[in-house]
Amino acid sequence: MKRRQLMGYAGAGLATAFLTNLGSALQADAQSSGLSVQWLGHTCFLLTGSGVKILVNPFRTVGCTAGYRSPKVAADLVMISSQLLDEGAVDGLPGKPKLIYEPGVYEFQGIKFQGIAVDHDRKGGKQFGVNTAWSWKQGGINILHLGGAAAPISVEQKILMGRPDVAFIPVGGSSKAYNAQEAKQAVEILNPKLVIPTHYRTQAADASKCEISPVDNFLNLMQGITVRRSNSDTISISPGNLPENSVIQTLSYKF
Repeated sequence: MKRRQLMGYAGAGLATAFLTNLGSALQADAQSSGLSVQWLGHTCFLLTGSGVKILVNPFRTVGCTAGYRSPKVAADLVMISSQLLDEGAVDGLPGKPKLIYEPGVYEFQGIKFQGIAVDHDRKGGKQFGVNTAWSWKQGGINILHLGGAAAPISVEQKILMGRPDVAFIPVGGSSKAYNAQEAKQAVEILNPKLVIPTHYRTQAADASKCEISPVDNFLNLMQGITVRRSNSDTISISPGNLPENSVIQTLSYKF
């Protein structure tokens, strides 16, 4: 019997629906290796590969994200880490993308997703609840998006996460995400091949309503690790050009 997956439609808020027979038959060319990663601000990225467009953590433009454009882009699947405004604003997205937002195992168009519960604060989840970190393989690349993780990664969580090829890790601190030192510890635990920092202060921030720190606070801690700074908001990644040892990759937002 096929496992039923709990998913919803982003265009209908967070109403859920049970869906079966999600159509795992993809053409061979759609499974070709390679991944395009576009940074849309904060922890929001559009990942294109394996014939699928995946949008992670669309946000509302307020506070630390006030100066970004609204990330209302077309996608087949939307994943959010929580229902907070900076990583779970799904109203108004174009089309009818599927939505997943709770920890668990899902399948969509031949891709399996693991949602892993991590506390969204340093108080056992009592302040901001559960953050969902997402792990999946797309375009031949093992991906981990930690969302707004704030608690250390446990042994059990590490087993589910494995060793990512690409890890999106929050670095800017605040009461609901890793600060620079905590992000460094996550890198040491996960040992990803490529680290893409997220959740840090940029010129998009409303100065009076944003308490997160710039990415350089994290980069300055990571002595001895290569840092690649792209002048674009988009990079292409293929299994053949992944570094063996951890490299930090930053992207540039087009204001």
